[in-house]
Amino acid sequence: MAVGVLALQGSFNEHIAALRRIGVKGVEIRKAEQLENVSSLIIPGGESTTMAKLAELHNLFPALREFVKMGKPVWGTCAGLIFLANKATGQKTGGQELVGGLDCTVHRNFFGSQIQSFEAELPVPELAATEGGPPSFRAVFIRAPAILDVGPDVEVLASVSIQSSKNVDFNSTLQEESAESDSKVIVAVKQGNILATAFHPELTIDSRWHSYFMKMSPTSNEITAASSSSNYYDDQESYLYKKQPKTDLPIYE
Repeated sequence: MAVGVLALQGSFNEHIAALRRIGVKGVEIRKAEQLENVSSLIIPGGESTTMAKLAELHNLFPALREFVKMGKPVWGTCAGLIFLANKATGQKTGGQELVGGLDCTVHRNFFGSQIQSFEAELPVPELAATEGGPPSFRAVFIRAPAILDVGPDVEVLASVSIQSSKNVDFNSTLQEESAESDSKVIVAVKQGNILATAFHPELTIDSRWHSYFMKMSPTSNEITAASSSSNYYDDQESYLYKKQPKTDLPIYE
């Protein structure tokens, strides 16, 4: 069964292209009934308030919450992370509706405005152990959120040092929170059937996060096994770390 990508706004096309690179079909989801035809779902990055308004307009929130409660794999990137969080701070006046399910508190614009977007090399031991490749992942943060705290059942997959972007302008409250966490903030987590990243893996050629997500769905075993058994990752690593120079935001294929 195909992977659904919520296609209300944001980088849904980029996610579908990333899925295609690992041999997986992604389909655009705009209506509640379309969720019945997919085994897992990606909620992409974009403008979270706009996405929430569109989801409300199309009466998608009840169906999205039910999808999460059913235990089907769901991955939120950037704005998608905000959607999946049980609690969000730093929202616009009036707030926004959330899908929930992920036991964490997210700060909506932790890293500042659009011009304070940045890239960082993240240590990703779990990702590397599962998918192979280098021990780090070059992550793209675009007006990104961050995870301030997590519940006991949430597994932290990646954190970023606040020194990774010297342009980040934290207010005093966030500086205190960061200091308490040894100058690092959480940017990737997993809880049961939910995966969430504050950055945009779909904007890079490195598809390991997409492959990792596919392994969360039992119906995708044959596809992921075929991808892993090929020389795909060897070729990808060669491109990423030998041929492609480190470039400024963003990194496109």
